[in-house]
Amino acid sequence: MGLEKLHPFDAGKWGKVINFLKEEKLIADDLIVQAREATEEDLLVVHTRRYLNKLKWSFVVATITEIPPVLFLPNFLVQRKVLKPLRTQTGGTIMAGKLAVDRGWAINVGGGFHHCSSDKGGGFCAYADITLAIKFLFERVEGVSKATIIDLDAHQGNGHERDFMDDHRVYIMDVYNRYIYPGDGFAKRAIKRKVELDWGTEDTEYLQKVQTHVEGALNELRPDIIIYNAGTDILDGDPLGGLAISPQGIVKRDEAVFRAARSHRIPILMVTSGGYQKRTARIIADSILNLHNLGLIDKELATSEAKNPKVELMIRESILDLTNLSLQ
Repeated sequence: MGLEKLHPFDAGKWGKVINFLKEEKLIADDLIVQAREATEEDLLVVHTRRYLNKLKWSFVVATITEIPPVLFLPNFLVQRKVLKPLRTQTGGTIMAGKLAVDRGWAINVGGGFHHCSSDKGGGFCAYADITLAIKFLFERVEGVSKATIIDLDAHQGNGHERDFMDDHRVYIMDVYNRYIYPGDGFAKRAIKRKVELDWGTEDTEYLQKVQTHVEGALNELRPDIIIYNAGTDILDGDPLGGLAISPQGIVKRDEAVFRAARSHRIPILMVTSGGYQKRTARIIADSILNLHNLGLIDKELATSEAKNPKVELMIRESILDLTNLSLQ
């Protein structure tokens, strides 16, 4: 509807990533698991009904998405044009959690709404997809009882931090620009491994810190699943991130996280989160291609990585289970 032009986020980013990967012959339509829209019942696993009811008011959605003209749209249009795509990405993250456990890895080319918690949205994030994915795994998937969130978006992931504040099953590592949104001091109490960066941090320092702390986090607690929030707003020139990481630095960062997951034999789910430049779609695609070329994501890996007996239980389950997202 043209509203995307009023927002720094590239609303076409996710489709561009898919198209780039198709052009490179890495994927085809029959190799993509189509995300299903998360239902209200799904969302209520984490969100309060009061919060979901608030989203029926256009001014609330305008505030969360930071697109003021949304205030003047009838809510049925807001639901269809703004919130339904976000609910579909949220469903995709939930589904990708199950796929990661089954196959060793999964990437949702979307999601990563890490500023949203159970009862409050913000920072362009209306649904708490990371919290939902973890809760679904804990409740529905046998053998998944511990999770590690590695949040490498340029912003602090205060949404999932608030949701898992007192939950010792979830270990949170967060690497972010200390000077930018959201600056949520309360939520920081949930971070087990906090790495605060200065303005303009560049590749060498950044990659050294990421590699050191990812290894440290996985040695401190061995999880049953890693949720990797791979924001590209760390890119040099990003209008909101304030860091100075090169495109190749982002590719190396993702490689480091996937190598760590593989060496520790832990399933990993990646979501793409923030990134506010037109070139980020190409960088995400290049990073996924690099992971594939290095053998860190492929069909053989998906089978061989599931050696953990806890995971083998799920391999025998039909992938058709993904069509029934709601907790019963």
